[in-house]
Amino acid sequence: MTVTDQNTSMTSKKRVFKFNLDAGGDIPKFRQLIDSVNNAISEKRLNIGDHLPSVNQVCKDYSLSRDTVFKAYSILKEQGVIDSVPNKGYFIAKEVRRVFLFLDTFKAYKEVLYDSFTKNLPRNILVDLHFHHYNPEVFRKQIEESIGKYSKYVIMPFDHPGMEQILGLIPRDKLLVIDWNIHSETADNLLYQDFGQSVYDGLEDVCHLLGKYREFVFLYPEFTNHPMESVHFFEKFCLKHNIKYSVLNDSSNFDVRAGVAYLSVSDRMLGRFLEQCREKKLEPGRDTGIVSYNETPMKKFIYKGITVISTDFQTMGRKAAEFVSNDMSMQICVPTKVYVRESL
Repeated sequence: MTVTDQNTSMTSKKRVFKFNLDAGGDIPKFRQLIDSVNNAISEKRLNIGDHLPSVNQVCKDYSLSRDTVFKAYSILKEQGVIDSVPNKGYFIAKEVRRVFLFLDTFKAYKEVLYDSFTKNLPRNILVDLHFHHYNPEVFRKQIEESIGKYSKYVIMPFDHPGMEQILGLIPRDKLLVIDWNIHSETADNLLYQDFGQSVYDGLEDVCHLLGKYREFVFLYPEFTNHPMESVHFFEKFCLKHNIKYSVLNDSSNFDVRAGVAYLSVSDRMLGRFLEQCREKKLEPGRDTGIVSYNETPMKKFIYKGITVISTDFQTMGRKAAEFVSNDMSMQICVPTKVYVRESL
């Protein structure tokens, strides 16, 4: 057999890419075609230069309409994932990796994290954003359905007995646990904030401003999922400085009082504080005071500025992008800062 014959034989035996389609699934077929290609690239089953079956061949093999297949290929082409050459068909144009980003809820400070994360990723990395809303069933289902589809997983967990088992479904080298260091193991990749000592240190930084108030109240409403660790260190701070304090758990009993300072981990409660101040003609920073948890772009402008204790969500997003881009291990506690403004 000549060299030419050998090459021809090898070409004829080249594996034809097979799409993974669920005929009875809820996901549109064009989206399943797109996902099949992206997944295969992430898992190195498709590489740059590899050819895809023609539109007509996919229609024939999977009983799909030409419009469905052409729509999928057109979207992949717009994204730069594939390209085409007349008479030669479609081929993989660039390596695309998909990342599973799983957050609790979408709040203003999470938008800062998300924006920093996506801006610091290479263009060939696509992010699928999901939310669990502290629902363990949603958390488990989303994780189970994501297994094997992504090159990396960036997960924001919460305190639940089954969390460790669910996270264990993900290969440890592909998983980055962010925001809350909970249900993790020594060798896990971690990018988190400290909800205890950092709160204590932040309150120490504003201790001189708290002296004009007769009482300090932690607004910890029944609907919050903020770690209780912050409450313990709040109490530790107040006891050290002989400050009269209380923890308010029932939001229906919240009533802003003159001469009292508040610490709020809920922006909903912050809104109620400001609303009551306006109704009662109380000036934040003079008649009453507040420290809010988690910086957002608007807090520097509201009521001449809200004093905030917060981790750096821009840094958290940037570091998470480094984990995804560089295949590096990571165990980082992101620093927490105090932003002193006129509300205290």
